[in-house]
Amino acid sequence: MIFTIAGRELRSLLLSPLAWTLLAVVQGGLAWIFLILVDEFRNLQGRLGGLENPPGVTDLVAAPLFRVAAWCLLLLAPLLTMRLFSEERKTRTLDLLLSAPVGAAAIVLGKYLGVLAFLLGVTGLISLMPLTLAVGTTLDFGKLFAGALGLALLAASFTAAGLYLSTLTAQPVIAAISTLGLLLFLCVVDAASSGRETAQGLFGYLSLLRHYDALLLGLFDSADLMYYLLFSAACIGLAIQRLNDGRLRD
Repeated sequence: MIFTIAGRELRSLLLSPLAWTLLAVVQGGLAWIFLILVDEFRNLQGRLGGLENPPGVTDLVAAPLFRVAAWCLLLLAPLLTMRLFSEERKTRTLDLLLSAPVGAAAIVLGKYLGVLAFLLGVTGLISLMPLTLAVGTTLDFGKLFAGALGLALLAASFTAAGLYLSTLTAQPVIAAISTLGLLLFLCVVDAASSGRETAQGLFGYLSLLRHYDALLLGLFDSADLMYYLLFSAACIGLAIQRLNDGRLRD
C-alpha cells in the first residue's frame, strides 16, 4: 500500500505543470551556473599550475554547484510538499483517506516517498552536470559521490519537514511559507553562535548546511548521516502522530 500511494503521488507530480515548470527553472538556472563555473576554472588553470597542491575541478566546479543546488532544493521542496495534506484537508478528502483501512504510517510514508522520488530525480540530473567533466578532466569521484549523497540527504530532510508542516494546516500557502521559514532557520542557525563555544557546538550541530559542507569537502562522518536520518524520521513520526490524532478525534 505504501508504494501504491507513493506511485500515485509521483504520477500526480509528473502530471503537474507546476512541478515541470519548477524543474525547468531549477535545471536551467543550475546549468547556466555550471557553465560559468567551468569557464572560470578554465581561466584559472594557468595560475593553478604553479601551486603545490592546487584544487581540482571537483572543488572549483562541482562543490560550488552543489552548494547552489542546496538552496534551490530549499525553495523547491516547500512548493512540492505544501499540498500533500493541506490540500486534502481543505477539500475534505483527508477524512475519506483516514476512514479507509490504511494505517497513518502507510499514508505518510507513501506520500513522502512519492515526493522524495521526484526530488531524487532532480538531484540525479544535477549530479550529471559535473559528471560530464570526467570526459576531459580528472574528477575526484569520492568527493563527487559525497556531494551527491549530501544533496540527496538534504532533499530527504526538506521533504520530511514540508510533509509534517503540511499536516498542520488546511492552507497550502501557509504550509509552504512555514516550511520555508523552518528550513531557512535550520540552515542559518549556526550564524547565531558566533563567539560562544557552547552555543557553537549546539547550533552547529542543528545546522542543516553545516553537515552538508562537511560532505562537500569529502569528509564522510556517520554523525552527519545520522543527523539527516534522525531529522527525517522525527518529522515523519510527528506527521504520523498528527494523522492518528485526527483519526481519533473523528
